[in-house]
Amino acid sequence: MKRREDLSEPRSSHRIGVQYDSDVFGAFAESIANFLGTARFLVFQTIVIALWIIHNIAAPEQFVFDSWARGFVLLTLVLSVQASYAAPLILLAQSRQERRDQVTSENDREVAERTQSDTEFLAREIASVRVSISDIVTGEDFGDRIDRLQETIEALSTQVAQLSGSMPEDDTNASSSSVADEN
Repeated sequence: MKRREDLSEPRSSHRIGVQYDSDVFGAFAESIANFLGTARFLVFQTIVIALWIIHNIAAPEQFVFDSWARGFVLLTLVLSVQASYAAPLILLAQSRQERRDQVTSENDREVAERTQSDTEFLAREIASVRVSISDIVTGEDFGDRIDRLQETIEALSTQVAQLSGSMPEDDTNASSSSVADEN
């Protein structure tokens, strides 16, 4: 074998064989597997085998192609070939379905994670809104506070009136005359 000068690229493969698209072949395998798994196929296969056996037992000797005396060798061969092709096709279809299930599972997990994070965010937001609302003075609280302020003002007014009533009149007149002078 001659050594190549350029080793930066892999050698081109000179395979002898059939080239095929794996996706197209996989879809074909799934369609076969889906057909083999139906009741229609089982009924069809049962009818064909029954007709095969009836024909090879009841037909005249010149029309028999798989005799009972040989043990239906051709029928056994046909069913074996069918099974040898059906098993790998079914396995291929199962592998493709498993890959699709994995992708679906990963997508579901991502959606669940996003949903959980969104739910946690909304729970935090609701908690902060509740805290904010608890700090807001409601109408009832405001009314209670005004009533207390009014009571306090009345109590202070009463005390001022009492204090002004106990003061000597000279001081009261002097303070009122000084207020009048300022005006």
